[in-house]
Amino acid sequence: MDHILQPVLKQLEAYNRRDIDAFMVNFSKDCIIEDGEGNIIERGKYFIQVMYADLFERSPNLHCELKSRIVKDNYVIDEERVTGRAGSEDEVHAVVIYRVKDGLIEHVRFL
Repeated sequence: MDHILQPVLKQLEAYNRRDIDAFMVNFSKDCIIEDGEGNIIERGKYFIQVMYADLFERSPNLHCELKSRIVKDNYVIDEERVTGRAGSEDEVHAVVIYRVKDGLIEHVRFL
């Protein structure tokens, strides 16, 4: 289970430091990020990096608080509260489902 959880733990820590390099080493080359309906938000490590680098740069107070976590097979399901996103003073409450394969996050779905 530790090999499933590690990339999710490390990406959350890097997210809170806004460290794009440490964040991206946890994602597979062909990772896909989707919304709750299965619509693709971003596909491929390069484009995910561009998206998050921009978010990190524009959001100096960005912070994600983990509220709860479930690990099942190769899935990690996190309940998160995000604050400090650029352009918004609102707190974002999300459920994020990470699928991990070979020690890397290969699929992310935001609910």
